[in-house]
Amino acid sequence: MPGSGFRASLSWLHTWAGVLLGGLLLAVFWSGSLVVFDREIDRWMLPSTRLGPPPTDLSLDRLVVPHAQQLAGTAVRWSITLPTQRTPVIQLEYPDVAGVSTRRFIDPSSGELLPDHGSWAATGFLFPFHYSLHLRWRDLGYWLLGIAGMGMLLLLVSGVVIHRKLIREFFSFRPHKSTQRATLDLHNLTGVVALPFHFLISLSGLIIFFAIYFPTVIERIYPGNPAAFSTAAFGTYTRQASGEPAALASLDTMRDRARDTWGDEPYMLRVWHPGDAQAYVEVRRTFAHQVTMNVDRMTFDGSSGALLLDHRTGPIAAIQRFFSGLHFVQFEHWTLRWLYFLGGLSGWVMIATGLLFWTGTRRARHQRQGHSGAHLLDAICVCSCSGLILATLGFFIANRALPTDVGRFEIDRAALEGWAFFLIWASTLVHALIRGAAAWRGQLLAIGAAALAAVLLNWLTTGDHLLFSVQHGLHAVAGMDLMLMMLALLALTTARRLNRRAADA
Repeated sequence: MPGSGFRASLSWLHTWAGVLLGGLLLAVFWSGSLVVFDREIDRWMLPSTRLGPPPTDLSLDRLVVPHAQQLAGTAVRWSITLPTQRTPVIQLEYPDVAGVSTRRFIDPSSGELLPDHGSWAATGFLFPFHYSLHLRWRDLGYWLLGIAGMGMLLLLVSGVVIHRKLIREFFSFRPHKSTQRATLDLHNLTGVVALPFHFLISLSGLIIFFAIYFPTVIERIYPGNPAAFSTAAFGTYTRQASGEPAALASLDTMRDRARDTWGDEPYMLRVWHPGDAQAYVEVRRTFAHQVTMNVDRMTFDGSSGALLLDHRTGPIAAIQRFFSGLHFVQFEHWTLRWLYFLGGLSGWVMIATGLLFWTGTRRARHQRQGHSGAHLLDAICVCSCSGLILATLGFFIANRALPTDVGRFEIDRAALEGWAFFLIWASTLVHALIRGAAAWRGQLLAIGAAALAAVLLNWLTTGDHLLFSVQHGLHAVAGMDLMLMMLALLALTTARRLNRRAADA
């Protein structure tokens, strides 16, 4: 058994790793919990995509190619994502003249081009926020999250050593005790109940981006030739455009050939240099029915339809892609999806209660000594917990409240939604610095009001109130409204309890 000195050192390490990385980890776990249902949130944020189940077979040549040629005829590539039960629309993505990625949705039954809502929605904003924080300069976001992932592993290991009586602490939640005692009990409970999940999700997050964190490994194996690594690991095929026009061969034929070869469905086709004699088409295999996010792909000549490359996931790449599948949970398994969601929220609660307990134990002492550090950490804790939730709700409200025609003023509506998120998040920090401990109650009340406002705005702007969504099988929309109402109830109840405790103090 480790000695008392060793445990004391680990306790110090556990405390300060949590304090220094707590805010970052809270953002990661909160956004990660949400993106488990990112496509369902998309249905709520993109009303025109609230369609019924897609047809079992459809013609890309008839439904998609005409729209792609009209909208993105000069683009270097088209990406066509096929519809599923979770995403009942065809997604067409292409870079515009400025190189900015643009996506449009097509009704798979009629071939009608659906209205552009001018929103990144959850898959375009919350999902990248989870793994990059939208900090792309020199991969800064990836590196920050890499540090956070390593810190989380350190917190988990040190926490197990420090808390030797894990089973007893699992059954020691005392919500009616003092605030500090209840906070510590909840921290221990959430840390124990989902410990394997927290460890797996942190480790897999680091493995996914190994090429960023350990680029020298690739350089050692493929010196001066990183393209060879991409070809061997992911089946990447490239060639330059010729500048000579040529008609595009049938995408339906390529998709059917890939389906027959795999005995499985494709999920995406990517056309490179469309309309050129050197065009080529990637057909990628679905991973909806397996944990591993395979990189199986078949590449065809865009003019003749001849097969250029049939790539299958190799054994080494399969290990990395297996961990990717465990992390991103893109396979179809609703029970596991809900468990991932609850596991992510338990991680968020574990980190939040750890920060709350630490600041609570030091607040009075720091105030007596005239130190301002505890006040700053209190504000950061408020901003990282209730502030982040309030910013997310502001993002949803902006999606429903902003007019759809702001593009005619040359304003990027999707960017406005993103700015709403970050500006509200920053304002919660300012509010916490000004109001101190009272900021908790104020922001919890704001969360309750904002969550109910989001539900009301969805009804007013689309007509799809909760009963309508349930009756018409719009389960994603109904689920989103229900979760918002549950969040409002939880926030208002907690605010009331804080008010009662403040009055009793």
